Amino acid sequence: MRLPRDLTGNELAKALAALGYQITRQTGSHIRLTTARDGEHHVTIPAHNPLKIGTLAAILTDLETHHRISREELLNFLN
Repeated sequence: MRLPRDLTGNELAKALAALGYQITRQTGSHIRLTTARDGEHHVTIPAHNPLKIGTLAAILTDLETHHRISREELLNFLN
């Protein structure tokens, strides 16, 4: 499945609420999200419009590893 090319950092932060992430702080243009699901996990997302593909891919890889789900399952949360 192809990564979305027009996803913003704020949209990604809102979509990650489905995985139990909540915004814990924002410093400048970076949003810090935290979840307690599957153990505590933090992820930092730049609030850029749109997110660069490499940045999005790295964030998704981190999420896949923590939650032990596939890229396709994760992209379904985003849509």
